Amino acid sequence: MSKIGYFCGLVASFKDQIDLNNLPLHVAIIMDGNGRWAKRKGAARIFGHRNAIQAVTDVTEGCGELGIKYLTLYAFSTENWGRPKAEVDGLMELLVNTIKKEISNLMENQVRLQTIGDISYLPKVCQRNLEEAKEATKSNTGLTVLLALNYSGRWEIMNAVKRLAEAVNQGRLHPEDINEDLFIRHLETAGVPDPELLIRTSGEMRVSNFLLWQIAYTELYITQTLWPDFRKEDLYEAIYSYQHRERRFGKVLEPNT
Repeated sequence: MSKIGYFCGLVASFKDQIDLNNLPLHVAIIMDGNGRWAKRKGAARIFGHRNAIQAVTDVTEGCGELGIKYLTLYAFSTENWGRPKAEVDGLMELLVNTIKKEISNLMENQVRLQTIGDISYLPKVCQRNLEEAKEATKSNTGLTVLLALNYSGRWEIMNAVKRLAEAVNQGRLHPEDINEDLFIRHLETAGVPDPELLIRTSGEMRVSNFLLWQIAYTELYITQTLWPDFRKEDLYEAIYSYQHRERRFGKVLEPNT
């Protein structure tokens, strides 16, 4: 359970302490710990994945209620294909069923769904449900949720390099015209601001090949909470922590004199 501040003997949510004028525009989350959560309960790993849906719902609702514009969730990496077939199959089935069930909630809350990663490797039924959800929500004006599926940071960077190299080979681009802005436009997240806050659950101290280009100056927040137990209050605590950091972007900030 999250630490909760106490004032005059009353429990105060971190939400009440958040500065709504200093919110991160984009929050990214490495949702980790489903397998360990299931193991502690003597169940198969897929049991942990199924019980993680509430965490996704809570975080999506929490970001939307605060007014955060972008939320990226690391749902399935390119490396995850190496997991046991039963677990992968269960994850794909869970993805399909969850998307079907959540469409009405996405529409009601004006959430727009997008994906990053090569979804062509996913089962056809997954691709179809994702495309239908993206099409149905494309005009929503609230929170944009990006699901990272069959995604890895190295894959994304290599894919961008290949696209630029192809443009050079075809004479559509001169090498000297390649700059940081052009490179960014060839990433999966083109048009989306870099995340200011990256949350990782389960206490692991690594970024696991996630948004490698985009998190160059992102604030990291590591919590011991396993993903199935993550709730709105945990999100609020992470944002509260973010707001009490000095973001220097490699610079030295001189104190006011």
